[in-house]
Amino acid sequence: MPSRPDSDDPRLGDLSEGRILRAILQRTAPGAHTLLGPGDDAAVIAAPSASVVATTDTLVHGPDLRLAWTSGYDLGWKAAAVNLADIAAMGARPTALLVALAVPRDLRVSFVERLADGFREACAALAPGCAVVGGDLTVSEVLTVAVTALGDLEGRPPVTRAGARPGDVVAVAGELGHAAHGLAVLFGRFRDGETPVPVDPAALAPGESAAVAAQLRPSPPIGLGVVAAAAGATAMMDVSDGLALDARRLAEASGVTLALDGAALGASPQRALAGGEDHALLATFPDGVLPPGFRAIGVVRPRGEEDLLCDAGPVDVSGWDPYRDWDSVSG
Repeated sequence: MPSRPDSDDPRLGDLSEGRILRAILQRTAPGAHTLLGPGDDAAVIAAPSASVVATTDTLVHGPDLRLAWTSGYDLGWKAAAVNLADIAAMGARPTALLVALAVPRDLRVSFVERLADGFREACAALAPGCAVVGGDLTVSEVLTVAVTALGDLEGRPPVTRAGARPGDVVAVAGELGHAAHGLAVLFGRFRDGETPVPVDPAALAPGESAAVAAQLRPSPPIGLGVVAAAAGATAMMDVSDGLALDARRLAEASGVTLALDGAALGASPQRALAGGEDHALLATFPDGVLPPGFRAIGVVRPRGEEDLLCDAGPVDVSGWDPYRDWDSVSG
């Protein structure tokens, strides 16, 4: 997107809260479940099933993102996507997002406009009918985007992490390891010493471009959460901290062992196991035909000495910890 002259793109510190909010709200779209949207003290959202699924996640400059690498649009898209994925992992349909922004005064108004665009278009692409319905705005030295997502179970029970049973098929929808590859490219190729520098798309090979996009603008299979629930998924969760760590969490919650097939994890099983921020859906299904979009990667066994096995052996990968791993990415 072409940059605007500074005279047409004032810093946020030079504008009133009302002016900034107008810049954001004029770029939102109505939601299919919104009875009362932005502009009042609170939004009103329909809950046809009489139960609401809720989750929250925060992206902070430093541990979660670098402005040298991400645009306002990409940040809005990612902040929406990671929250929508948690709603989908419960077998629910996303209905609304509440967004709280803490913004530095020297950011330009175009940044928050593009942030709003990213939220709107991520909802339209990943969860049609869902929309930003309200939030909060404040000033901070550190850019922070906090999102609360709401969803509707549509009369179904929630699909939790605790329902996997011996004999179930372990399956996944979405990519594994691509976001970690993208983060490795960013840290390995786009830094001047310790300082991040903007990404040069021309310097990326096709596979690297896709991996960087998976990190900066993920597209989780949000619609497949409802598909999985309708197909009888016994357990499900969002893979945000790496397959190894999240599969262990599901196994522990269900009191079982997950036995994975390394060949089913793709060309780089190690990256698939260790890499975080993929936001794929990990699910277990009764033995039989998997719903469209899911592929088998293992089986559920009775609880053994290990929560997680791969090719019949213990998995020595701990998984992704953003507080530990964000600044220690390699290759």
